Amino acid sequence: MAAVQANVTGIKANTKTSAEPVRPLANFPPSVWGDRFLSFSLDRSELERYAIAMEKPKEDLRKLIVDPTMDSNEKLGLIYSVHRLGLTYMFLQEIESQLDKLFNKFSLQDYEEVDLYTISINFQVFRHVGYKLPCDVFNKFKDVSSGTFKASITSDVGVVGLYESAQLRIRGEKILDEASVFTEAKLKSVVNTLEGDLAQQVTQSLRRPFHQGMPLGIRQGSISLTMKKNVPLMTHCLKLAKLHFKYLELQQKEELRIVSKWWKDMRFHETTPYIRDRVPEIYLWILGLYFEPRYSLARIIATKITLFLVVLDDTYDAYATIEEIRLLTDAINKWDISAMEQIPEYIRPFYKILLDEYAGNWRRKWLKKGEQILLLLQKKRSKTLARGYLEEAEWTNSGYVASFPEYMKNGLITSAYNVISKSALVGMGEIVSEDALAWYESHPKTLQASELISRLQDDVMTYQFERERGQSATGVDAYIKTYGVSEKEAIDALKIMIENAWKDINEGCLKPRQVSMDLLAPILNLARMIDVVYRYDDGFTFPRKDSERVYQSFCLWVLYPV
Repeated sequence: MAAVQANVTGIKANTKTSAEPVRPLANFPPSVWGDRFLSFSLDRSELERYAIAMEKPKEDLRKLIVDPTMDSNEKLGLIYSVHRLGLTYMFLQEIESQLDKLFNKFSLQDYEEVDLYTISINFQVFRHVGYKLPCDVFNKFKDVSSGTFKASITSDVGVVGLYESAQLRIRGEKILDEASVFTEAKLKSVVNTLEGDLAQQVTQSLRRPFHQGMPLGIRQGSISLTMKKNVPLMTHCLKLAKLHFKYLELQQKEELRIVSKWWKDMRFHETTPYIRDRVPEIYLWILGLYFEPRYSLARIIATKITLFLVVLDDTYDAYATIEEIRLLTDAINKWDISAMEQIPEYIRPFYKILLDEYAGNWRRKWLKKGEQILLLLQKKRSKTLARGYLEEAEWTNSGYVASFPEYMKNGLITSAYNVISKSALVGMGEIVSEDALAWYESHPKTLQASELISRLQDDVMTYQFERERGQSATGVDAYIKTYGVSEKEAIDALKIMIENAWKDINEGCLKPRQVSMDLLAPILNLARMIDVVYRYDDGFTFPRKDSERVYQSFCLWVLYPV
């Protein structure tokens, strides 16, 4: 196979030789990681030491959570910090039991004398765990005559609390829509005058609110300012959090070593050198779906499936000719080794590995009967995805710009969100029941909203790059064509659609739920990871210069800043 041509980044190749057809090469930047993750060697005795060391601080914190003598606001502040540090899963039953009691006793009158920051913390705690605390708790901070928020709201810590609370709103909660606009403007006006912890917390919230960030984002703002005033409670939280982090660090390094070795053994960087080599980045995405230790196998499988999708996506979008795309789509839909002869030689190794992994390796080594059914369904979704990629390629080949509804119908497929979110279920174990699987297969509103975020957040950040490469299928261009608006108006409209989709996700996570939060989490968290990667740029295709610092700050190889 010919080597990838070194054309200017983002410009469609315009040369042709007798040996090689014109290809839509993207000249993606290489991996910034190399083989550094292959050398890690897990000391399981060290992992066990951390597991044992966590037991006492875990029990101490459990006793505090259920302590009947603790003031309710103080308890909610404790639960808030436990959540921010990624420890909720250890105490979920205890936390829900406490919140049940407090929620059932809720009275708006109890909040008449409570300050804005405390109300905001309480609101976030209830909403994060699925309890629909009424947004009316914020009414007292509005001016009755003007209907706007009072100018007397001057507490910066209270304003940031209200801003974070507003990100948990659902459709129809007008006061939180207004709060989001009001607090964002107010925080932006003062952020450069703040210092210390508050300055860091405000900066982080403005850049990415906690609710829309990576679930285990390790940052200094993880401990609430209320908790920092209560040294004993903060000490209990931090002691467990540090041990927990070190335990996860070892486990995550080992998982990353496993998928990195698998990727290298499969030789994708040799057989398909035109693709984006992004193993750690994909692992980070999947880690964002579920970081809990019990989902180690699920993370490994989901990372591998998603890496397959990267190879497939880049082959369709950044290498194959339209004739090759048609042949490859047909072969994927046949899903049989006999179809190998019809596809180009350069993609045959990938095709064989794809069939082998699905047909034998994963099923024999790891999966139970129910999970094997999930894997079979993934094959069906992969075929649908290939057909979606083909339709986009046909549009580009003919220069056709789809209408926005037409684009979205296919675009929600080619975002691959449906495949990724459901691949997350493979390896999760017995919680993926027949009823849960039926709920996923019904394509519920929550899943639809997450798919929309995935598609449009990507489009808003990548449409210029895709345009330069001659791609006609972008959401921005489709919207402009269909509704006759300017580029800015199209982008603003897509951002409103993304904002409303977040409201739908928030509503889907409130009780009563049709499935457990464990099964909703991959849907919510994948939307969060899309925001992490695409809010400000295409951080996947073009790793930032500070990508190592960004990567480390989110999950691995850092110490908790205390």
